[in-house]
Amino acid sequence: MLAIFHKAFAHPPEELNSPASQRGPKKPKLPEETLADFISSHDPTNTFSMSFGQAAALAYVRPYPAHPLHQLLFCGNDDIYCLFKGSLDNLCMMLKQYGLSKTANEAMLVSEAYRTLRDRGPYPADQVVKDLEGRFGFIIYDSKTGTVFTALGSDGGVKLYWGIALDGSVVISDDLEVIKDGCAKSFAPFPTGFMFHSEGGLMSFEHPMNMVKAVKRVDSQGVICGADFNVDKFTRVNSIPRTGSAMNWTNWDTHQMHETA
Repeated sequence: MLAIFHKAFAHPPEELNSPASQRGPKKPKLPEETLADFISSHDPTNTFSMSFGQAAALAYVRPYPAHPLHQLLFCGNDDIYCLFKGSLDNLCMMLKQYGLSKTANEAMLVSEAYRTLRDRGPYPADQVVKDLEGRFGFIIYDSKTGTVFTALGSDGGVKLYWGIALDGSVVISDDLEVIKDGCAKSFAPFPTGFMFHSEGGLMSFEHPMNMVKAVKRVDSQGVICGADFNVDKFTRVNSIPRTGSAMNWTNWDTHQMHETA
């Protein structure tokens, strides 16, 4: 799967962008080039893509044969679009919790969880993601608000990678070669147990009270690539500032929530 978001909507960490991308023989590509390469490299009858002007683009290839643990799902409803890879062990319980039909899949569940956080907040978003049990990685784009929300399960069963395109757009994919080809040296594995929101930034949903630190990545040739991100166990966050409108699910105060829990 592939998702591309204009930098004005995603606000990626600065450390993800490597200066070596501009100096090396291989330069990052424009988003439209990466999308075109992704589509052309697969059977067009098995490939789906959609673009949202200059704001975003989503694409995926239907897996064949289907894999029960690494299924790839897509859904779009009421301006919320979700790419989901993996499977949830507690899907039935979560469907009941959110009042969804037993026939709903993981992508539908995650979309509904996001909608609940956005429209009925403030809720602790880290706890909502933590409630998902299984191997999973998902990417949500809310075209109504221009919001990006991505999360990756902590068990490492699903891999995601992200990087920076030539124009500064954020590229996210489960295909490492797509990321390398489109982002040159400005890429890194998406950290397990983390979630990224276009306004709230990158944070650990397992350790929401700890700061995130970036560690430089160096390839086999000694060239600095995009940074790895992990939890700084020695630095805690006093509070997470409220940002955006009252309808934005990022309006939560994690410190206050944990202090009163």
